[in-house]
Amino acid sequence: MTNPRSARVERTTKESSVLVELKIDGTGVIDVSTGVPFFDHMISQLGKHSGFDLKVKTTGDVDVDSHHTVEDTSLAFGQALREALGDKSGIRRFGNSLVPLDEVLVQVAVDLSGRPYLVHRQPEIVELIGTFDTTLGKHIWESIVAEARIGLHIRVLEGRNAHHVLEAQFKAVAQAFKDAVALDSRTSGVPSTKGVL
Repeated sequence: MTNPRSARVERTTKESSVLVELKIDGTGVIDVSTGVPFFDHMISQLGKHSGFDLKVKTTGDVDVDSHHTVEDTSLAFGQALREALGDKSGIRRFGNSLVPLDEVLVQVAVDLSGRPYLVHRQPEIVELIGTFDTTLGKHIWESIVAEARIGLHIRVLEGRNAHHVLEAQFKAVAQAFKDAVALDSRTSGVPSTKGVL
């Protein structure tokens, strides 16, 4: 495989400065610092359980709130994933997972389709985990999906603890990514009858 399946994305606005370095064929080496501790914890789950090597460095206007930092980092991650996949030759394309975390059970399916679409279902949870606004959870996925241009379904089948509900989603998405980006020796070229994803 000559394509290193890696990407480096820098995104700078008046609200944040983001650097994401992603290597798909990694070993889960993580270096994440966004100034939003709970978000760091979640993005670390995404890298670790997908097997990606992931470096994320963000400085943002967290004195306002964490929205811009979380959104811009998520957009940059999505872009890095899309760029690292290149033309997607030889990948499995589809991935799914069923992940428990104590009382929580999350089901995820992903299609690296080139078309952004999100279906997200979770129970009502408290609005804050420490200082983290839990309503950003869905927005993280919306932002990743928009830039990665993937189809992503997330369903929380069981759960009540807000920390567990969010963390299990990141672990489940990571497992689905791990499956979808895997190279399939039986696949020749792009896994689509259209010839492009």
